[in-house]
Amino acid sequence: MNDPHLPSAGLERPADEPIEPARPAPRRSRQAVVRWGSRVVTIGGDAPVRVQSMTNTDTVDVIETAIQVKELAQAGSELVRITVNTPEAADAVPHIRDQLDRMGVDVPLVGDFHYNGHRLLADFPAMAQALSKYRINPGNVGKGDKRDRQFAAMVEAAARHGKAVRIGVNWGSLDQELLAQLMDDNAKRPEPWDARQVMYQALVQSALTSAEHAAELGLARDQIVISCKVSGVQDLISVYRALARSCDYALHLGLTEAGMGTKGTVASTAALAVLLQEGIGDTIRVSLTPQPGEARTQEVVVALEILQALGLRTFNPSVTACPGCGRTTSTTFQELAKQIDDYLRAMMPAWKTRYPGVETLKVAVMGCIVNGPGESKHADIGISLPGTGEAPAAPVFIDGQKAVTLRGEGIAREFQHIVEDYIERRFGAAPR
Repeated sequence: MNDPHLPSAGLERPADEPIEPARPAPRRSRQAVVRWGSRVVTIGGDAPVRVQSMTNTDTVDVIETAIQVKELAQAGSELVRITVNTPEAADAVPHIRDQLDRMGVDVPLVGDFHYNGHRLLADFPAMAQALSKYRINPGNVGKGDKRDRQFAAMVEAAARHGKAVRIGVNWGSLDQELLAQLMDDNAKRPEPWDARQVMYQALVQSALTSAEHAAELGLARDQIVISCKVSGVQDLISVYRALARSCDYALHLGLTEAGMGTKGTVASTAALAVLLQEGIGDTIRVSLTPQPGEARTQEVVVALEILQALGLRTFNPSVTACPGCGRTTSTTFQELAKQIDDYLRAMMPAWKTRYPGVETLKVAVMGCIVNGPGESKHADIGISLPGTGEAPAAPVFIDGQKAVTLRGEGIAREFQHIVEDYIERRFGAAPR
């Protein structure tokens, strides 16, 4: 049976019609500015998509929180959010900022406020100033007139201190009065919407109405960032497509409660990749639940990898390695690939200033002769290790040309030296 969605047999693409390379769509949004001292992080407009994370320490513990903020910043987080939920936490914030400044860590801090943020911002002006950005969830700042007054107090504090604000709507803490009203309105429709569609509308309407109210209270529209977080991939895509059509505020992307390990990584990647490819999103967070013993920085690593895989930003040299097959029963290529990848990542903090452009380096570590030489030629520098039964020789390709063949027990060590020499030769002479 013929499938109407498939091309007819023998149909060929005309030779003069090239296949266009895929690339993310251009984004359109206002640009928010987040500052601490001389450090300026722009969000939206022509700025790159920013990466942020959040601590999971008790904010009252100044040293532990400052150390984790430093770790997240060193991993690549350009903004770090901390919980400000009690007077004790609010009192600790300026001390955390001071500790970071003494360590030479100028990453801007974002205060995460819920329920009592209006009081904390009024009672702890040093905290209000030490933070560079506030996160307000309109669903949990009170109800009725009380909500309006408390939301206004927080927005006015942000405007007074010159801080950007993320209005972060979350479907786990959505404004129940708004949701109930929209449900009632929906019931009166000749053909009521699905309950999930009403939920989408409530999320978007809550965010946009709150943003407009913030602007009316005196907060510059450019200083407003919006998020509408949900935990389902398709739900996030639906909500943000609607949000992007409805406003030009900078948008923060991320699944809420994405999950642990592979599940959280895959779900976040699936959702964020679709939206970013469509030009939706100005800053992202991958909200991973750390596995026992796993560093908090893993969520930053995943966020960086998403942006680099899409070609939106470049953070670290890429190492291409084959997955292995029956031709590669030896683990040598796997061990070398990991060794090189770990080495490049470990050296990047120092190399970023010493070797400008080194993050664009492409390295290939291949396991046999089938794809090894070809992949190695496409990389800046690559090695094709001997597969099972192949001659014990490993050709090295530099800039597409075979440069040397390595043999013996020291292949891994020799190849690492070749990579180091290549980096020094190619990037060491770059203007600084």
